[in-house]
Amino acid sequence: MSADKLKKKDPYAALRYKEFNIFLLLRFAMVFAWSMQFIVIEWQVYSITKDPLSLGLIGLMEVIPAVSMALFAGHIVDQKEKKGLLVKCILAFSVISFGLFLLTWPAVIGDFDTQSILYAIYFLVFLGGLVRAFLGPTIFSLLSLLVPKKVYPNAATWSSSVWQIASVVGPAVAGFSINWIGVHWSMCFVFACSLFALISLSRIEKKPILNPKIGEPVMQSLSEGIKFVFNNKTVLGAITLDMVAVLFGGAVALLPIFAQDILKVGPEGFGFLRAAPAVGAFITMLITAYVPLSKNAGLKLLSAIFAFGICIIVFGLSTIFWVSLAALFLSGVFDGISVVIRQTILQLKTPDHMRGRVSAVNSMFVGSSNELGAFESGLTAKLMGTVTAVVFGGSMTLLVVLTTGIVSPTFRKLDLRKDLEEHENEA
Repeated sequence: MSADKLKKKDPYAALRYKEFNIFLLLRFAMVFAWSMQFIVIEWQVYSITKDPLSLGLIGLMEVIPAVSMALFAGHIVDQKEKKGLLVKCILAFSVISFGLFLLTWPAVIGDFDTQSILYAIYFLVFLGGLVRAFLGPTIFSLLSLLVPKKVYPNAATWSSSVWQIASVVGPAVAGFSINWIGVHWSMCFVFACSLFALISLSRIEKKPILNPKIGEPVMQSLSEGIKFVFNNKTVLGAITLDMVAVLFGGAVALLPIFAQDILKVGPEGFGFLRAAPAVGAFITMLITAYVPLSKNAGLKLLSAIFAFGICIIVFGLSTIFWVSLAALFLSGVFDGISVVIRQTILQLKTPDHMRGRVSAVNSMFVGSSNELGAFESGLTAKLMGTVTAVVFGGSMTLLVVLTTGIVSPTFRKLDLRKDLEEHENEA
């Protein structure tokens, strides 16, 4: 067997580039910190209000600026040097985390009434949404500058897996830290993680700007990005499917209610529930590093999201802690598969000079769907009860997958092996 063939099968190809390893480290730190912060604030707000709708409002406060600024952020990212922009994003997140740290410090908020504290928290979450609008496209664009095109699929797999693991490990650790050290010091840990990410980023060199249209009018630039996504049926299909599925499958936003009022397992049980998807995601990372998902990618994506919907329904109906734990574990496995396939599609199908704008459109559809899902879950829980809301969300996920599979046979038959081989053969 030739050296080239051996290289193609190397599951650690992307990890052989130093800056990519640093990138994974700082990406884990940022996603971990952001996810942990979101859950700590969820727990604090629900403990204060005991109102399911308040959980939805947290997601809404973040998603409004993230979506409304996404396209503009994508344009800026494509026009600017990526490392410098990422430094600014992480610094802004650090300021917000420190603000939330102060708002959970009894010595600081002792004289403030509950409503004032809630409004202040919502305001900082809103500012976080503005930062997030720039953070996602910047990270997506930077990744492609750290490794050669021939290892994009492998890099996408590792990057997606790290994101998936951090996005569920963060909330899991949040659950345990709330129990062990309290909300206030949990927020201090989040702030420390953001500083660690900033220090790690200092070890990555500045990268060239690949966009040949520097200074292009904003509206023309945004129009080009939107047209690309909507004219590329593969990219549009993957983004839309995942958005709707995650939107209606956002039952994990209601975990504080399940932990406190339904399963009655307290903060420690809440930590186990949040950890379960993390374990599933970790297993997904190990498998996908060795077993590529490019063959029959469309069918695998549909199957993974369908199975995710089943897990959400089982979790919603369960009143047994270990059954709920198992359902969440499997949801992490299937959600991880979905994320890896979708990120591989985006990396393979997006031109270098449009990565910021395409990632921005993606963040409008999928990146904010978790927060919209949190609002949908909180609102439906308020209107129809917590369990019914979760089952409804899971059922809608199944309906979307079945509809997509029936009306879009082309997407169902999507295979990425040819795209993968073309990139691997590039010098």
